[in-house]
Amino acid sequence: PEVINGRTHQATVVDLSPWVEYEFRVVASNSVGIGEPSRPSALLKTKAAVPVVAPTNISGGGGSRSELVITWEPVSEELQNGEGFGYIVMFRPLGSTTWTKAVVASVESSRYVYRNESITPLSPFEVKVGVYNNEGEGTLSSISIIYSGEDEPQIAPAGASALSVSAAAVEVSWLPIPWNRHTGRVLGYEVRAG
Repeated sequence: PEVINGRTHQATVVDLSPWVEYEFRVVASNSVGIGEPSRPSALLKTKAAVPVVAPTNISGGGGSRSELVITWEPVSEELQNGEGFGYIVMFRPLGSTTWTKAVVASVESSRYVYRNESITPLSPFEVKVGVYNNEGEGTLSSISIIYSGEDEPQIAPAGASALSVSAAAVEVSWLPIPWNRHTGRVLGYEVRAG
């Protein structure tokens, strides 16, 4: 802390965080050393302010068909700067000029799911997440690209064949389903015997 002239009996403390409780002590010093600190002042809470720290790690994707799943790292309590804290989620299809805006009023939230039948599978969206409290809207994150949910595969694997390899085993093979812009990558296959 800054040393204050001995004839001064008050000081302004700056660079404190908004909406945080502080207590203060005063210590006298001279050329011999530093004395005992005063008793702590009463707790004093600084005034609230608009939040200035945006959420980080904007990500998402996955989900079901016709869904856009958006996730983020929540903002810690000491950076919320006031009561009534929540998140503002903004998104638009890549190439569009109009943003859709949603408000997530829960402090603990780290996820938002937008559902709309008009969303085509694996469509890219520009997404940004911001913050607000009772003092107003704060900072928005930078834009992230997130893809809507995939659709289930629409075709069956082709070229299925079976080869008996022992009295108790059969080797089954097939041609893989190619990647499709709408259904995405195939994560696995199920072999059924009948």
